[in-house]
Amino acid sequence: MKFDSRKYVIITFFVLIGIIYVFKLFYMQVVDDSWKLRAQQIAEKRRQITPPRAVVFDRFGKKIISNRTYYNLMMVEKNIIDLDTLAFAKLIGWTVEEVRERFIEIVEGEGKYTNPHTGKTTSNYQKIRPYPFIKELTAEEMASIAPHLPKYPGFYEQVASMRNYPYSCGANILGYLSEANREEIGKDRFYRPGSVIGRAGIERFYEKQFRGEKGVKYIVTSALNNEVGSYENGVYDTLAVQAESIHLGLDVILQQYGEKLMQNKKGTIVALEPNTGEVLAMVSSPSYDPNLLIGNRKIRQNYPKLLNNINKPLFPRPLASEYPPGSIFKLAQALIGMQEGVITKNSGFPCTKSLVGCHGHPSAQNVSQAVKMSCNPYFYYVTRKIIHQGKKKNAFHDAEIGLDRWARYMQSFGFGQRLKTDITGLRPGRIPNSKYYDKWYGHHRWQFSTIYSISIGQGEVTLTPLQMANLAAIMANRGWYYTPHFVKSIGDSGPLEEYTNKHYTMVDSKHFGPVVEGMRAVVEDPGGTAKLAKTEGIQICGKTGTAQNPHGKDHSIFISFAPMNEPKIAVAVFVENAGFGGTWAAPIASLMIEKYLKGEISDQLKEQRILEANLLED
Repeated sequence: MKFDSRKYVIITFFVLIGIIYVFKLFYMQVVDDSWKLRAQQIAEKRRQITPPRAVVFDRFGKKIISNRTYYNLMMVEKNIIDLDTLAFAKLIGWTVEEVRERFIEIVEGEGKYTNPHTGKTTSNYQKIRPYPFIKELTAEEMASIAPHLPKYPGFYEQVASMRNYPYSCGANILGYLSEANREEIGKDRFYRPGSVIGRAGIERFYEKQFRGEKGVKYIVTSALNNEVGSYENGVYDTLAVQAESIHLGLDVILQQYGEKLMQNKKGTIVALEPNTGEVLAMVSSPSYDPNLLIGNRKIRQNYPKLLNNINKPLFPRPLASEYPPGSIFKLAQALIGMQEGVITKNSGFPCTKSLVGCHGHPSAQNVSQAVKMSCNPYFYYVTRKIIHQGKKKNAFHDAEIGLDRWARYMQSFGFGQRLKTDITGLRPGRIPNSKYYDKWYGHHRWQFSTIYSISIGQGEVTLTPLQMANLAAIMANRGWYYTPHFVKSIGDSGPLEEYTNKHYTMVDSKHFGPVVEGMRAVVEDPGGTAKLAKTEGIQICGKTGTAQNPHGKDHSIFISFAPMNEPKIAVAVFVENAGFGGTWAAPIASLMIEKYLKGEISDQLKEQRILEANLLED
């Protein structure tokens, strides 16, 4: 009996010890912040080493993003002893007041933490942690400071790297970096205060591929928290690993040339390699020098100016502008009409200007002539036949069926949806279907006569310039495309898998021949609408467009590819408020094509005319 009593006493004793132990663990880990802070203090003996970001090359091996060494003047407040503020301010070229304000700014910038259990609020700032006192010092600036740092315990230099853009172009493609915010730091342990992260362009899309792998250095400190050496002679340290080089499909010389052609113009140029989908050039005009947004100091100085610029240089026009495509849309209408069997390549229609306005030319006797002359009434008839096929006796119901099938065809060309390109900021454009018009007019309250402007790429239809260039690539490939993309290879691994999959339109390749022949005639034959695109020694196939603009002058559009057989380049040019497509967009496209294929321009007068033109509205 006595044994049983002792057994229960022992059991009770151990249970109580367990309860006390669990409660103490809970208190230490959840309630008492001091233990959390102590753990952070211990962790500060483990220094992370951030590698430089990946270097970027163009398709021909030219380095277009490199890293340049800068320095941060770091501080650890606990190690600062009797700071002579006046002398220190003089050393770094500041005032005493600026030095004091910087200390306050660092503390306030770390924010505060509120314990959810106790309600106690404490500062996230820790005196034992290093913080950048001055960021982004050049080698020359640091050279004037570093020799005097031993006089100021608690301050030391830290090597850092920032981006450099040798060719000063492609800002809308490359993007820029800025400091990670508190939310981003909380979500990803890679980032710490002062870390940079991609904010736009490929720097943002490929952030994880760009940043590499951090290294770790363990240090031993004295009782006064001064660094005295590496732990175990560095046996546990790991090296930072720079990410593999990124190789783009971009031709940086072509990109530079395109930006030069678009000076004093508002609009875009997009050039693709048809058989890979690689972006050869993507000009957004007006643009800016990407070196303007290197580092926090330059960002603070230049970003507000760029943001408030009336011509919106930060806006990625090739990706986010949704324009009416105008007559380039007729290419898809002709293809769908032949695939649906409502016309053949030899179908002719009168140029009935009472239906829809047109310029003076003979009536087209076949598809090729209709494309060459860009006859509006011809494509009015074609699109009406596509939408009204007599599937239903009721004309409104028949239009609903026909339009939805038409919309599916257009979607197979990549229209009306965001192309899954390796960059952010894309817009889908708009391809209206029956639900779209039901919202405007009501169910079965509309038919082709209500929406006929879509037949010539006006009205509710919009495309992005990237989609326009992709249409040119589809024409070059006679019916298929790879999703346009920028990165040709990450190291030696090639592009991401999704950019190796072919996408086929709903139109059979056999129907592309007469349309492509019409595109050839647009440039090469008398009566074509793009004679200014004709280039000696290169057979260019193209299509002009002149999109009506309710806010000002018409927009000038041209899509093209070359050579006609075995195409190497597809180009879309969109110049805002410039009028007829053949006047400005067409010659710009031809210059881009010749520059890429030949490396030089044969028609100096054509080039001079474009370079000297100022088409910006007052």
